[in-house]
Parts: sequence; structure tokens; C-alpha cells
Amino acid sequence: MPEQSYTSAQLPPSAEIQNYSLTATTENWFEYLVRAQPHHTDYSGVVWHGAYLAWMEEARVECLRSIGIDYAELVALGCELPVVELSIRYHRSLRMGMAAAVRTRMADMEGVRINWDYQIQSLDGEELYLTARITLVAVDREKGKILRQLPSAVKDALVKLSV
Repeated sequence: MPEQSYTSAQLPPSAEIQNYSLTATTENWFEYLVRAQPHHTDYSGVVWHGAYLAWMEEARVECLRSIGIDYAELVALGCELPVVELSIRYHRSLRMGMAAAVRTRMADMEGVRINWDYQIQSLDGEELYLTARITLVAVDREKGKILRQLPSAVKDALVKLSV
């Protein structure tokens, strides 16, 4: 991948990213800002592939929180939404110190299967770093079995994402 030179003048200050309001965006995309810290990178300063997964998880949990689904409360009620399928395409590398927008949206629900789309891109939207699709399934935490249907409160809240 081609290397580019980035200066700190091109990136917003860390405080701006940390204080960024987490809100739904146009086209039903939810946006979550991240900055590549040293622990996200390999020895050469390139973001390790697994860091992207953590960012996508954080974005999805915050998106759910924005519509009233607190993941910790969901787990306390005995329902979990584990990842059962994952497809990622890495388009361009992020490097240490760079900021990016993790965009996520619920693509569709098929019974207890929930498909989420992702894009990780530069803050100005000019560079695309990653696209992905993740499938979650509702599981009864105690029994470890797939639920027959989503809890009604979860399903009702998720419908908000599809409008």
C-alpha cells in the first residue's frame, strides 16, 4: 500500500475526537471517531488488522446505545448478540496518530440474525480504509442457544435504525 506523509497539523486534536458527539448520520449511518494509538499498531506504525475489529465493535455498541439499547443491560437480561459471520475488505492502511471515522449501520434483520455494514474512512471522507459486514445472532446467555426471536424491546429499538 502506498505510504503517505501525515503531519499532526492535518489531524484534529485528540480532545476534539474524545468529545465528539456520537450521533446518527445521513443514510442511517452512525459515526464513531477513533485515533490510531501506539497499541493499535505493529512495529512499523501500521494499524494491526485486529484493531479495526475492536473499533467496529465499539461503534456498534455506541450505535445501539444511541437508540436506547445498553449492551450491558441486554446481557443482564440474558441476551447476547455474538458475531457469527464476518467479512472484511482492507482498502488502505491507517498509521499511528491518524484519526478516522468508523461508520456503521444495521443493514437488515432476518429473524434473529442482524446484519451490520461498516466503513472506516478519513475524517473528510476522501480515503476509504475498510469496508465490512458483520452478522450477529441473538443467543440466550444462560442456555447458550440461539433465541427463536429477538426480545421485543430490542426488535422495536432496531426498527428505528432501519427507517
